[in-house]
Amino acid sequence: MSEMTDLNQDVSNHNQDEQLDEERRRFLLHTTCVLGGVGAACALTPFITSWLPSSKAQAAGAPVKVDVSRMEPGEQAIIEWRGKPVWIIKRSKDMLNQLQKEDESQLRDPDSLVDQQPEYAQNKFRSINPEFLVLIGICTHLGCSPKYKPSLGELGPDWPGGFFCPCHGSMFDLSGRVFKGVPAPINLEVPPYHFLDEHTIVIGEDAK
Repeated sequence: MSEMTDLNQDVSNHNQDEQLDEERRRFLLHTTCVLGGVGAACALTPFITSWLPSSKAQAAGAPVKVDVSRMEPGEQAIIEWRGKPVWIIKRSKDMLNQLQKEDESQLRDPDSLVDQQPEYAQNKFRSINPEFLVLIGICTHLGCSPKYKPSLGELGPDWPGGFFCPCHGSMFDLSGRVFKGVPAPINLEVPPYHFLDEHTIVIGEDAK
């Protein structure tokens, strides 16, 4: 009976999260998380509406151009593409260094062998430019939206920084690679994208 109660609670929580995710998709937030030497200071700022395509183009799944020139190290931007949240993380030097020394034996698919990213993102950083990470912000377990938890030790002394799904506890590193021993079976998805120039990322389209 206790197990059934826990299961029902999980389903209820999941449904609530789906409702929250749908509400989030109706407006866009620009979440700023700037890493410091000891921890992370996070604040919400209005999303830059000039980044958005027309509603008609967005409904058709058109590519989305994002100006990343004002992003600070450690900052996260969230946009919508094809009805899905897409994260852009400007990784700091400390975050990149952490990835270099990470114990990859704790990861389920450290080499990104499962087809969850374009070929150009099949590397340690899962990106074209190591400084910028682009991910679809949907957990590969049951479709909840993980939380950005970049600070070392934020989820325990061994936490290297990354993403945590509150629905069922799945965890991903700062490249979106899933840890072993959690419900999510595969890494977070990397959408097609390219750099139009040094400061502009185009989501939804490979380089021509």
